[in-house]
Amino acid sequence: MLNTVRARRGMVTSPHHLASEAGLRVLREGGNAVEATMAMAAALAVVYPHMTAIGGDGFWLIGAPGEEPVAIDACSRAARAASPELYFDAGHEAIPQRGPLAANTTAGTIAGWGEALALSVERGGRLPLSRLVEDAVWHARNGFAVTASQSELTAEKRPELGHVSGFADTFLVNGAAPATGSTLKLPALGETLHRLGNEGTESFYRGALAREIAHDLAAAGSPVTLEDLAGCRASRVAPLSVKLPGMRLYNFPPPTQGLASLMILALFSRLRVREGEDFAHLHGLVEATKQAFLVRDCLIGDPDAMTGDPRDWLTDTALDDLAARIDPARALPWPAPPSAGDTVWLGAIDGNGLAVSFIQSIYFEFGSGVVLPQTGIVWQNRGSSFALKGESPRVLAPGRKPFHTLNPAMAQFEDGRHMVYGTMGGEGQPQTQAALFSRYAMFGQELQAAITAPRWLLGRTWGAETVSLKLEDRFPPALVDALRAAGHEVETVAPFDAMMGHAGAIVRQSDGRLEGANDPRSDGAAMGF
Repeated sequence: MLNTVRARRGMVTSPHHLASEAGLRVLREGGNAVEATMAMAAALAVVYPHMTAIGGDGFWLIGAPGEEPVAIDACSRAARAASPELYFDAGHEAIPQRGPLAANTTAGTIAGWGEALALSVERGGRLPLSRLVEDAVWHARNGFAVTASQSELTAEKRPELGHVSGFADTFLVNGAAPATGSTLKLPALGETLHRLGNEGTESFYRGALAREIAHDLAAAGSPVTLEDLAGCRASRVAPLSVKLPGMRLYNFPPPTQGLASLMILALFSRLRVREGEDFAHLHGLVEATKQAFLVRDCLIGDPDAMTGDPRDWLTDTALDDLAARIDPARALPWPAPPSAGDTVWLGAIDGNGLAVSFIQSIYFEFGSGVVLPQTGIVWQNRGSSFALKGESPRVLAPGRKPFHTLNPAMAQFEDGRHMVYGTMGGEGQPQTQAALFSRYAMFGQELQAAITAPRWLLGRTWGAETVSLKLEDRFPPALVDALRAAGHEVETVAPFDAMMGHAGAIVRQSDGRLEGANDPRSDGAAMGF
């Protein structure tokens, strides 16, 4: 993808072209950005099943130019039976990353759909959920072409997932990963999405569908019960924000790492770097990332268990102090704890300016690996990120929310532009956001160029064994040498490596023109009309 997509009546972007098409169809039929995003989210749960599912969590930012956006928190909570003792008694010193004991939280995604639909109606939305899941249901029933990333990741993860309840029957063909381009059907999931369209989102938690979900979770060995599902709710919360010269940035509050994303850009802005793509740009963002991650890892977890206010770290005093700790010539020794993640970010802006930045995740690829046979739902393993010992807000306790790497982003510019942007990629999410946003908003690159340009990742994600600074090998050798000389432990990777995330962005200009971009590292598309 080389050129920015432009349109006037509506724009969508997602990491799979069939999902983008589903969202564009909704906009063409007069649906709004929330409705288009929901159609894309449903389609992605089918055609990109290694990256997302309705058995995960979701976070929304919804707003229009000139107004404060609304955040919808659709985060799960740990089951009532999910305590450290459950794992210690089973002989575990840490929560397993796969299998039924990794499926220890509820799934908030569908509750978030319900809350977003309610907000959509308040903004004039009129399309029923049955229409919004239409494309997803069709693809699940009739089949979709397996992407290269699904085929490759299925083969890579088969040794750890093949024995997990329901996985092989759903995602393997004769015991092997499906071939790229082959047709895969998910009939049970299609029926579930059809039922949700007719019965409503409440059925997932407090209806007949909930009883089937709870039965299959129990049969698999998960601690999540019908009572846990019934207690799952999504809520509207205030986003975090920070003011930069000429713009205000918005992101998601805890339990997500949205604070880190805002801090990186706010710290970098204080370094007064004048040009993009040089040593000062990359070094400055990497060092800002380190400072933000140090704060994140000491502070962020379940908001009810946190002892500090994340907004305190977005004040001028706090940001000035942290920025002063960044050496413009030398790298701070690293590493920090890694975070993996498999997620989808998607965005939409309609002709009236209503904008959505949305992220939906099951944590690792295929989540816990548990697939519920009656409903075809893949259940997340977000709760495997809980610690079992200590006093931090990330320690497992019944009803506690897990730490999330997810953080949808939005920006409003003083010149009237309105932007939604984001990516998947666990630890890399704030870094990719900083890369694309700084390139576009601070250094004037075209939107698509800002996403296509080579990227970097500090830390370990997507199964990598090292915590080095990874650079796509399209960076100039002189820049790579300069980073090494400054003390960065540099490792080069493939030119368009999926570990760098699947980013996307949409900008609405002050006169209503729309610009969209999508990541060539994904299977997606930005589409407008």
